[in-house]
Amino acid sequence: MDLGGDPPDQAALAWQRAARARERADRASLLAERYESLSGRLADAAFRRLAEMHHGTASRHRDAAELLEAHARRAGQWSRGEGPPPFFMTGVAEACGTESVAVTLVDHERNQLVTASSDQPAREAQDLEYILGEGPVQDAVVARAPVAASGGALSGRWPGYGPAVAALGIARVVAVPLEAPGECIGALAVFDPHPATASTALFSRIADALTRSVLLGGDAGPGLLGGIDRRAVVHQAAGVVAVQLDCSIGDALELVKARAFADGRSIGDVAADIVDRQLDLG
Repeated sequence: MDLGGDPPDQAALAWQRAARARERADRASLLAERYESLSGRLADAAFRRLAEMHHGTASRHRDAAELLEAHARRAGQWSRGEGPPPFFMTGVAEACGTESVAVTLVDHERNQLVTASSDQPAREAQDLEYILGEGPVQDAVVARAPVAASGGALSGRWPGYGPAVAALGIARVVAVPLEAPGECIGALAVFDPHPATASTALFSRIADALTRSVLLGGDAGPGLLGGIDRRAVVHQAAGVVAVQLDCSIGDALELVKARAFADGRSIGDVAADIVDRQLDLG
């Protein structure tokens, strides 16, 4: 999920994004203070509510700025040849107290559109949920509330996904919804968070910053979540299979998912092979 471009350009762009987030936080704080002052003088509940709203906005922008600043530091180190290529989701994982997180965006019918992961285990876990049709992200999106399970409860809650994700070495999963005004646009999944930071309140705060200030904000420019897995190629592959086997798109999609699960491969890789005519499910 790099920014794209040359290393120095990436670092500069990352710092610019972080600075803009800080500026938005400062503006929101000033507005909150102004409304607090008016509330105190006029004893007006409306001004108190406005102050609380702007305090929340300022907090959200500060959280986003911290994520962007961490990414900018990694981009700067990379530009000096001092570290690996920068990945924004790595910083999200660090903020959550783990190495493995994933953001999944869904459409109005709760179909997965794209995912962005911090590492391979997170990517594989999201593939499993997509293939098996059950898991924490789906439940968090439907309930619009945090979802968590660990140990034996994984299999109890998700008979297919639970054992499969445990086989990846993941013992605990938490998912919190990405809430936009009037709708849920996806979820943040956190895998094996450190016990000291395993707070759904913390994860919800990070998810809120991601949603309002990064994904839907002014800094959701091209490349910030580069390297995302788009599900469009999977649906394209389903179309190819539907024509080959003269079946419905829904049945074809299930065949693509089943093949990926049986082969132990990424569903994106299987779909790409089908579209490129390197794999025939007929």
